[in-house]
Amino acid sequence: MTAPMRHQTAVCPGCVAAPTEAAEDAPTEARLAISLPTIHCQACISKVERGLSQVPGVRTARVNLTLKRALIEADPDMRAADLVPVCEGLGYEAHELDLAALAATETDRAGRELLLRLAVAGFASMNVMLLSISVWSGASDATRDMFHWISAAITFPAIIYSGQPFFRNAWHALRARRLNMDVPIVLALLLALVTSLWETSLSGEHAYFDAALTLTFFLLAGRYLDHRTRAAARSAAEELAALEVPRAWRLDEQGQEVEVSVADLAIGDLIRVRPGGRMPVDGEIIEGRSELDRSLLTGETLPVLAEPGTAVSAGEVNLTGPLTIRATAVGAETSLHRMADLVAIAESGRSRYTSLADSAAKLYAPGVHILSALAFVGWYLYTFDLRTALNIAAAVLIITCPCALGLAVPAVTTAASGRLFRAGLLVKHATALERLAEVDTVVFDKTGTLTAGAPEVVNLDELSPQQLSVALALAEGSSHPLAIALTRAAKAAGVEAVVLQDLQEVPGYGTQACLSGQIVRLGRAAWVGARGQLEQTATWLDLGDEMPVAIRFTDALRPGAQEAVSALQDAGMDVVLISGDTVAAVRDLAERLGIQSWVAEALPDEKAARVSQLTEAGHKVLMVGDGLNDTAALAGAHVSISPASALDAARVASDIVLLGKDLSPISEACGVAKRATKRIRENFQIATLYNVIAVPLAIAGLATPLIAALAMSTSSITVSLNALRLR
Repeated sequence: MTAPMRHQTAVCPGCVAAPTEAAEDAPTEARLAISLPTIHCQACISKVERGLSQVPGVRTARVNLTLKRALIEADPDMRAADLVPVCEGLGYEAHELDLAALAATETDRAGRELLLRLAVAGFASMNVMLLSISVWSGASDATRDMFHWISAAITFPAIIYSGQPFFRNAWHALRARRLNMDVPIVLALLLALVTSLWETSLSGEHAYFDAALTLTFFLLAGRYLDHRTRAAARSAAEELAALEVPRAWRLDEQGQEVEVSVADLAIGDLIRVRPGGRMPVDGEIIEGRSELDRSLLTGETLPVLAEPGTAVSAGEVNLTGPLTIRATAVGAETSLHRMADLVAIAESGRSRYTSLADSAAKLYAPGVHILSALAFVGWYLYTFDLRTALNIAAAVLIITCPCALGLAVPAVTTAASGRLFRAGLLVKHATALERLAEVDTVVFDKTGTLTAGAPEVVNLDELSPQQLSVALALAEGSSHPLAIALTRAAKAAGVEAVVLQDLQEVPGYGTQACLSGQIVRLGRAAWVGARGQLEQTATWLDLGDEMPVAIRFTDALRPGAQEAVSALQDAGMDVVLISGDTVAAVRDLAERLGIQSWVAEALPDEKAARVSQLTEAGHKVLMVGDGLNDTAALAGAHVSISPASALDAARVASDIVLLGKDLSPISEACGVAKRATKRIRENFQIATLYNVIAVPLAIAGLATPLIAALAMSTSSITVSLNALRLR
């Protein structure tokens, strides 16, 4: 196999600027955000909205006075930077905002709000507990009633604020005519508050405000732990759509370049793609010669020759020379858009995974309601005492409140995630560990995953000192990956470059120069006159007076690759290698790592299809990849891992991120996931055993709501301690 030399041109920001939001077929509108820090009244809002709406291309403009922000829907060619001067012309300071950054900020704010609610519940619980101690110590009559009313004054505002997540979720569930874990939680809180208020109004001896607050605190603790384990990332389909080029240079009838929106392109249009630009559509090269970076589709970093007749795909990068292409697919029909569709479909499939907690909730919530209702009806018919029946029903609801079940999963996942983080793995998705524990097949990408993605010279010692000096001088004139690797290796060996004249790069072929009146070249085999082809990656050196010499390269293994593959195979898992690289390169790597099953020259949809086939055959697949071409397969796998060095869309599509370069923690993660799932099941067993013992006591009237709250707290602490065994 031979590879060309090329000069890597910096990518023009204007050529790769991403639209803010993906559209269904092609960009049909842009959503823009502008910060307006100096607006202060309704008149300001009206003035800005009216001024923005009058700009051609703006469809709607809405100003939020609280956030001091304008949100605009406009034509796809409109940019926020175009609207900033309009706002400044109206007399207001204006700045462009990034909607993606705003989305991340909203996620962070949700976590802060949850933590604040937890703090309020904890602070209120401690104060009410102090008042309760006074009652337990013997306070009676007016003093006891005063303490109860003070407790009520603290408890009601605290629960109204802190319990909002449970109230909202329960209300949404009931509106949808279904039950979830939050419904019995809210019923337990309301019944505890109503019972306590009733007892206080009747000068009763016992009130259970502290129980309600303690219950809220523990449940919020579980909810916050769960929030910490969830991914705060955008959809991988959105990341892919963000690579769609919003503008392109179309050639008119006179051959002049006209900048147009990609949405206006049609099949058959001639489009000019400048060096460093990304292909806006699928097409065929009509004119020009260059090299293409196809890592988007194949994952391989080495560029390929581009000449008239070569087919190109949207998202590929033109590296060295200008190209004219004829569009063969536009909008939703481009390969990049189809890849985004594959990812969206795969993500929706993964979201249907039913976690252990969800499975428990389906059985648990109806059972709790039935038990409480039966206890209330039974005791009322037995005593005809509404107060007694209400107290026992409240005790049943509190003692069966799914606090331990609510903590069972997040407590374990937080402990396991902490352990894996110290090992170099960041768990993003809430159910990733549960899914990872079920894996029986591991699919690896090649370049950038099992290998470092950087070529290394393997036969430097076969070259003479003169050949090395000339090769170094020629390689220094290019930024091609092979040239960089050759330069690095030669300099490390102490080679000194000779002085060359008229050094130049020939796009798509290599570099050449003049040495002592003779042309010397470094590049493609056919260009330098080499006979035969090598299966191994190579570039050729021609000194003019002798046969061209091959300089061979190999892709170095990523640290821990051998150990990870061996450990997974020893654990009884099937390991598969799927790559977009050539057959020879993939076969060589598979033999080096002892992988029996491998697929070469696979496109993104073929990778996703292979993962889908394994899934349909009953396998639970772990996909490990780093490129955009792996995104659909990462999203479609049962669980997925990508290195931190991966592109954004791949990291977003994955459930777990490998923080370091070493792959060996992957096998450890599988073991930790199995132990974590075992702890989760143990926690469910603990919670079930607790209910088996406690519920009959509550139904029998042997547990007051206060005792029920203490028992519930004990079960929650037990579940948390069991989870900490993972650390």
